[in-house]
Amino acid sequence: MIFKSPASLIFKSVASLLALSGALCLGQAPASAADAGLAPKAEPAKPISFDLTAIDKTADPCTDFYQYACGNWKKDNPIPPDQTRWGRFNQLAERNNYLLYQDLKAAADAPTTPLQKKYGDFFAACMDVDLANRLGAKPIEPALRTIAAWDDRRTLATLLGTMEKDYAVGFFFNFGSEQDQKDSTKQIGAVDQGGLGLPDRDYYLNQDDRSKTIRAEYLAHVTKMFKLLGDTPEQANTEANNVMTVETALAKGSMSRVDRRNPANVYHVMTIAQLQKMTPDFDWKVYLWAKREGHLATANVVSPGFFKAMQQQIGSDSIDALKSYMRWHTVHRFATSLSQPFVEENFNFYGATLTGQKEITPRWKRCTAATDRALGEAVGQDWVAKNFPPAAKDNMDKLVHALEAALGQDIQHLDWMSEATKAEAQKKLAAFRNKIGYPDKWRDYSALTVKRNDPVGNVQHAAAFLDRHDLDKIGKPVDEKEWDMTPPTVNAYYNPAMNDINFPAGILQPPFYDFKIDPAVNFGGIGVVIGHEMTHGFDDQGSQYDAQGNVRSWWTPEDRKKFDERTECEVKQYSNFEVAPGQKLDGRLTLGENTADNGGLRIAYAALMSTLAEENKSVTDKIDGYTPAQRYFISWGQVWCENTREQAARLRAKTDPHSSGQWRVNGTVENFDEFGKAFGCKVGQPMMPANSCRVW
Repeated sequence: MIFKSPASLIFKSVASLLALSGALCLGQAPASAADAGLAPKAEPAKPISFDLTAIDKTADPCTDFYQYACGNWKKDNPIPPDQTRWGRFNQLAERNNYLLYQDLKAAADAPTTPLQKKYGDFFAACMDVDLANRLGAKPIEPALRTIAAWDDRRTLATLLGTMEKDYAVGFFFNFGSEQDQKDSTKQIGAVDQGGLGLPDRDYYLNQDDRSKTIRAEYLAHVTKMFKLLGDTPEQANTEANNVMTVETALAKGSMSRVDRRNPANVYHVMTIAQLQKMTPDFDWKVYLWAKREGHLATANVVSPGFFKAMQQQIGSDSIDALKSYMRWHTVHRFATSLSQPFVEENFNFYGATLTGQKEITPRWKRCTAATDRALGEAVGQDWVAKNFPPAAKDNMDKLVHALEAALGQDIQHLDWMSEATKAEAQKKLAAFRNKIGYPDKWRDYSALTVKRNDPVGNVQHAAAFLDRHDLDKIGKPVDEKEWDMTPPTVNAYYNPAMNDINFPAGILQPPFYDFKIDPAVNFGGIGVVIGHEMTHGFDDQGSQYDAQGNVRSWWTPEDRKKFDERTECEVKQYSNFEVAPGQKLDGRLTLGENTADNGGLRIAYAALMSTLAEENKSVTDKIDGYTPAQRYFISWGQVWCENTREQAARLRAKTDPHSSGQWRVNGTVENFDEFGKAFGCKVGQPMMPANSCRVW
């Protein structure tokens, strides 16, 4: 994946999906009914592909290339108060979001098709701030009453099944489908860790002062939310402490993000009887029947240690403590769809405290995003018809083929890899599936019920619909044409089990791609994105999957050892990069993305040089005073121009597998001697060190 914020994750279970529904609006509600942000203040400007005004010519590109490429942009583009980070990605996302808003507003006001009526009503319900304030917490009261009536731990599975079926909210763990690591043609059931209110297990476990402060603020936040539900101060305090006790125990049993990067660590297929033995106080057969998956005989228990910890909690905690935990997660999931006090308190912690966001994002933005998540392929059909012409898709096909040829050449000329492993790598490259713009077949939303006067119900119905869509895959052949992102998304991804690269229409625009501009700029933008996703097939995770998407070693032992030595160089390099005072990147967490950045930059450069040669274009002729090579590297650098709040930078360093913009740029050019040649750098300067890292 080229870019991912902490909240931008792909969720499969009901519980996780509703967590996403909250995260879409996380700290993004209107500050007051009078300032509800019900319409854009102005149309966002369309980004450009190569920005001469962004360049800081007082900086030496050989000393700090990121400052050179982005210095003036950073100075001229402060972070808007409703954002935690502001960069070129955000500018394009804002533009796409605005265009999507226009479609949603038109569908809400005057739909012309049944599909427009459906997503227009979803959007309209989300936008109705007066309705939300009148309803208060009433939409979740049936769920809270169901929890309050529970009094027998032996029926916990029945309760969870009821909560997911009737109210689309889950607890403790996630259950969904996934491709079998050993046979990628099959979809199997999987249960995984979950159930935390803080962004990561380390927030509960780390003992540094900042972590302790955040835990105290989280406890205060949970207490306030219980008060909003009507608890007395004493009750609220007791319930909040119950929540912290349960979640801390679950965090201790959770696998770390770094450990989860190894496919072997997250694959433990068991019979349901074996899972039952591990968690005797939870009746899996009852739960699975409630999920309409009672026939399931086996499942991948992704994190066995987590379920042992869960068993300890559900077997020993008081009924009241478990009810407190479930009450909290119910209100937490729906907080952004409830009345103003819930919205504001949710923002105070998840927005202001955790990320440093100054103001709540306007309602039109979060409702646009929420509708895109809930009915993404319904909305996307109309969006691509207006904003992604066929010519753009055709040109993108050509770019992808150029990058594939370049990667093939790169593999063939590696001096550290044996011919046997090269042959296997070439087989994998040849098997890549390329998905560009949008799905060949749109999802059918006819079974989804949407009501214009039921915002919380719409979120519940959408969650249940997507959950059912996911669970229905179990036991069926894999749909190779399915997408994990919606068309307007400014992102791209590689799926190792599918062995495919995916580029939504949303990213195929300036500053990444403009078919009217010179090849150097396009190869430095979308070209590196393409190369990045291709290289993911050969990073520390992707390299463990074969051409068919199965986890299988296709390396000779000696080649694998050489590969690990080279990736270790990147781990050490990026672990020295500081993103906030005293906060460095985690080189192991970011290894896959760093490898993809470095490989993508090399591959796209090679493809550019080949393209220029094929078109008989000079590599020395200048445009705006820059050679093609210089324009290529500046284009790459400017994709990552950004300003980030300190709190957000610290959060990302702990949870995001991507390095920050500054180090995505400087880290890669340090490792590529063609950059030094392009800008006349000398060996020993910061951007052209004597010793550098190279994997691909």
